[in-house]
Amino acid sequence: MDNRLSESMADSMTLAENHGIRRTRMILLKDYPDFTEVRSLLAECMWPDHERISLELQKYMRDDSRILCGKTINNELVGLVGFIRLSAKEVELKHIAVRSDFRRQGIGKAMIYEYVMANGIRKMIAETDKDAVNFYRKIGFETMSLGEKYPGVERFQCVLSIRRANCGL
Repeated sequence: MDNRLSESMADSMTLAENHGIRRTRMILLKDYPDFTEVRSLLAECMWPDHERISLELQKYMRDDSRILCGKTINNELVGLVGFIRLSAKEVELKHIAVRSDFRRQGIGKAMIYEYVMANGIRKMIAETDKDAVNFYRKIGFETMSLGEKYPGVERFQCVLSIRRANCGL
């Protein structure tokens, strides 16, 4: 495994523990009992339009290539990540959100790394805006400007490549 990824994972877990966050495993949100919490978090990482959020949730529920996972603390949903599986070892990160009162505690980073490790992911791609690009840089993604995809909005492609020493990569 890439040393930078190992160090970031360790830093992420230590940061979370220092803030009193227990290490809890992520859960699949397809069967989560409170979709109000899921909708609320999803609204934080996309345009908060009720119809668009409903459409995204339907895609996660119906499309087997999409995975929506969450992190709970004290039985409350505090974060979510949504992926599209592009191949056995490659995913696109479509959504990531952490409840505002739990931000800056390493939860987003921990969710990404947990998914990578649990699923043997070697490459994760994402697209983001100027407000979030530093988050991706700090946790090991390489970033490249895509320019102004929308009037006045610069977008960035973010790529996390994981090399595993025992795979000869």
